[in-house]
Amino acid sequence: MAAQMISAQATFAAVAPVVSRRNAKVSAKCAAFTKGTNALKKAVIQPKRVVKSLAVAPRAEGEPLDFAGKGLNDLIAESKDQRLQHLEEQAMGALKLAVEGFSDPVFPNALIAGDCVITHLLHRLGYLSNGKCKVMVVDTFHLFPETMEFLKEVEKAYDFKAEVFQAKDCKDKSEYDAKHGADLWKVNVEEYDRICKVEPFQRGLAETGCNVMLNGRTRWQGMERAYIDLYESAPILGGLAKVNPLAYWSLEDTFDYIAKYKILHHPLHAKGYPSIGDAKDTIPIPEDGSTSFVDFKFEGDVKPWLDYASERKGRFVGLVNKDGSKKSECGIHVAGAEKTFDRDLWAESSAVKEIGSREEMLALKEGGEKAVVVVYAPWCQFCQAMEDEYETLAAKLSAEGVTVAKFRGDEDKAFVQENFNTETYPTINVVGGGAAVKYDSEDRVAEAMAAFATATMA
Repeated sequence: MAAQMISAQATFAAVAPVVSRRNAKVSAKCAAFTKGTNALKKAVIQPKRVVKSLAVAPRAEGEPLDFAGKGLNDLIAESKDQRLQHLEEQAMGALKLAVEGFSDPVFPNALIAGDCVITHLLHRLGYLSNGKCKVMVVDTFHLFPETMEFLKEVEKAYDFKAEVFQAKDCKDKSEYDAKHGADLWKVNVEEYDRICKVEPFQRGLAETGCNVMLNGRTRWQGMERAYIDLYESAPILGGLAKVNPLAYWSLEDTFDYIAKYKILHHPLHAKGYPSIGDAKDTIPIPEDGSTSFVDFKFEGDVKPWLDYASERKGRFVGLVNKDGSKKSECGIHVAGAEKTFDRDLWAESSAVKEIGSREEMLALKEGGEKAVVVVYAPWCQFCQAMEDEYETLAAKLSAEGVTVAKFRGDEDKAFVQENFNTETYPTINVVGGGAAVKYDSEDRVAEAMAAFATATMA
């Protein structure tokens, strides 16, 4: 035991100086760390007393917020004005590029808020009074009465005359109703769009010689337009050049700008309409008209108008596309909207006779020989569905010496209504001897139609 104690003492005596030196080093490091910590406190903690002395004292309740001597509302107004100035410069630059860089710029004006801003800018640039930019308007025959009256006011104020385009071969609504039917938009909205909007729009661009189109679409109007740019190649007329001077404007920007310059704008904004289209499918937003733009300022809650994609919420109400989705575009800016059917029906038929005029139809009706004639529309799904069966009927009856014919009724609705029992398509009649007897069944197979024809002609 004594030997072990002597050995332990010897070991301790040998190790102690090393441990002592190590402890001295650790102590030195601790001292340095403490010194550094104190210095850090002076460098970091001490300035807090300085910052505290510079901090803004807490505001008393109700006291207006102040930013370095500027009030909150003043700063917001200043920032909005800076934004509008930038957007204005950008839009005017795009308009100058279009009008000065092309020989025949055309502005299709729908008289909505954005279009009123573009009209104002074109006027400021002198492009309306000097005729450098033509303005065209499509009258669908279904617009609000206020719209065409407002156009007259705008023309007078800005010293120009718009070229107005309507449904082909229709000088007014009564002629349109007689030719196509007052309810075409209910029967087939795509065909209505083609006749009343797309065809007049494209005909207008062609007749004005347009080689660059100015347009009021914006990204703010919804996902269909969320990625448009200032400059585009349009998906119509072979890639027509298109300029969207307000592409990056919000609807709030648009109304702020209208208010700033006291710009003429559609009177229906004062009655709760954020956007204006056809009277038949355009409503106020909200429907109670509680939000409006009157005397260059908003009344009511602005969110229903100014939220993203809300501008056109009151448009195309109750209208659906063929696939059942809610309608959000009229087709003017959509490729292929000018074509609502792939081909005419029975176009290549050797058995179905085409009747091309009123006179021929009346002669068939008044003639002594009985005949079968279908009044049809090539875009009608029910007419398309019976194409093969009617072809079979024609082959059967023509072999017996009976004329089987077709007449396109959607282009002369009043005539077929008056003379050939037609309210919808298809309508099949047995005609002859001054009479037209309607086939009232929806069973449009060849055997059933043949049985009716045979019984009626007997």
